[in-house]
Amino acid sequence: MKRVGIIGCGSIGTQVALAIDNAKISDTVLEFLFDSDSDATKNLTGKLKSSTALCFSDFSDLISSTQFKASNLVLESASQAAVRLFAKRVLELGKDLIIMSVGALADDHLLSDLLASSDKYGTNLLLPTGAIAGIDAIRSAKGALDSVELITTKNPKALEGAPFFEKNGIRLDSITQKTTIYQGTAADAILNFPSNVNVASILAIAGVGMERTKVTIVADPALRYNQHQIIAEGTFGKLDIKLMNYQAEGNPKTSFLAILSAIETVRSASRKNFRIGT
Repeated sequence: MKRVGIIGCGSIGTQVALAIDNAKISDTVLEFLFDSDSDATKNLTGKLKSSTALCFSDFSDLISSTQFKASNLVLESASQAAVRLFAKRVLELGKDLIIMSVGALADDHLLSDLLASSDKYGTNLLLPTGAIAGIDAIRSAKGALDSVELITTKNPKALEGAPFFEKNGIRLDSITQKTTIYQGTAADAILNFPSNVNVASILAIAGVGMERTKVTIVADPALRYNQHQIIAEGTFGKLDIKLMNYQAEGNPKTSFLAILSAIETVRSASRKNFRIGT
């Protein structure tokens, strides 16, 4: 039985909580909801029908609670800042941890630190594939890869709030046609678009690393979905995958597939005797 806690009650956290509450994920119980915005946890609690999960907005209160102590799986679906603040402590306190804001792990020191904590305390660090596909193939071909590129195309509204625009003096409403706005490394893309290209981080971790993974970001006002294309070449052959993901309801920055990936990761974590994929 997985006793699940959720850090971050936005689009992803809400849908995972509802999936547990509606018994769409078997052998799971929702223990707690945590968000620094107490209104977010209250709004989510109001949507739950059967769960008795308690809400927290202070991390110290959370980790001293009976609900946290009872949990054995924590889902982070808040932000890269939340990963930096809370992830290590969660692992040290004996909880398996699912990280959705994988962009935080572009920091090699943080990733190494979390892996060391996971080893030391016998906990598992789980990184869902999120809004992309082909990660199994990238992992399998890791030693046979020459190049990996991610081309992400989104409506400008789905890129709103990215530091890149203020840094370069670009107004979103000035983008009136399909425009390539960024080309660079995954490491740099994650700094410039921290809430928009988490997929670049999971792709880089699975493959050739942050500096060798190339990222192109295209803004297209006519687009009504989030598109990701992965092109990888090497001695194994060539991989070319294109995904056209519907956006999560109420949040254009998040693809619906990312929510489904989070739900499936929680489901898989509760099934120790069955695994699909590499």
